[in-house]
Amino acid sequence: MTASSLYRRVMDDSFLRLHPALQRFHSLVGSHVLQGGVQMQAPQSWLARLLARLMGAPLSAVDAAIRFELDAGSDCETWTRHFPSGVMTSALTEQDHFVVEKLGAARLAFLLQESQGRLIMQLARLHFLGIRCPAWLLPAVVAEESGDEDYLRFNVRASLPWIGVVSGYSGKLLIPKEPNP
Repeated sequence: MTASSLYRRVMDDSFLRLHPALQRFHSLVGSHVLQGGVQMQAPQSWLARLLARLMGAPLSAVDAAIRFELDAGSDCETWTRHFPSGVMTSALTEQDHFVVEKLGAARLAFLLQESQGRLIMQLARLHFLGIRCPAWLLPAVVAEESGDEDYLRFNVRASLPWIGVVSGYSGKLLIPKEPNP
């Protein structure tokens, strides 16, 4: 495993308790294209659709193939998710022991935790259009990864009170056997 990978640095020793497929994925360096399947949930209201559009999140419900492009350097990772309904790109960096994801008009800071081999990403802070969101107004976010043989399984969902689900998708990606072929 690459000791300098972003997730390895942020998680420290708990990284080694992740499922081997998760360790392989989060140790990849350079450019990779991964294939898999995804089930997407449509935003639940017109305001949720507007927010989803500002973040580049999927706008329609579908069950289909996904292409995931990863460009992983030691200081920044770019994730490009090619959903059937569009493309969502985010840039991930480390800041104060958090993984910070720049996703459209949003900047999200996640605390990474391991639980029974799974990766749990807990939203700690959010800036939207450059404005910090007060803690009491943070969206409810589920962001989890688990491993299954050669697959990384993911489950992501973000919702807001009175607005509903803004983005929700789950699925799996085929992970290379070796971190850097």
